Amino acid sequence: QKELVESGGGSAQAGGSLRLSCAASGYTYPFYCMGWFRQVPGKEREAVATIDYNNYTHYRDSVKGRFTISRGNSKNTLSLQMNSLQVDDSATYYCAADWGPCWGPGIEYKYSGQGTQVTVSS
Repeated sequence: QKELVESGGGSAQAGGSLRLSCAASGYTYPFYCMGWFRQVPGKEREAVATIDYNNYTHYRDSVKGRFTISRGNSKNTLSLQMNSLQVDDSATYYCAADWGPCWGPGIEYKYSGQGTQVTVSS
């Protein structure tokens, strides 16, 4: 079965930290692009951070310096370390993957997990 499965998330206070993890399974080859996207009700899904097969990363401006995306040596696992969390970071976070391009305005990935909730309180 081909799937992307997220874990982690939950609740934190502003200024706190959370870590998200994702595992890809059932796919023949590791994806060239993997990333984290987030969505709040009534808004479009947005890219948070992406990483390519060579570990080149991109971040949306609002999370730069606070979030760190990383990819496991097998290239089938993905993590997002979120520090200095802000209330505006509250959203459903999705692990996603595709073959490229990895970043750009309005980027969307073809494959996505079910999502995990992150709630940040003040």
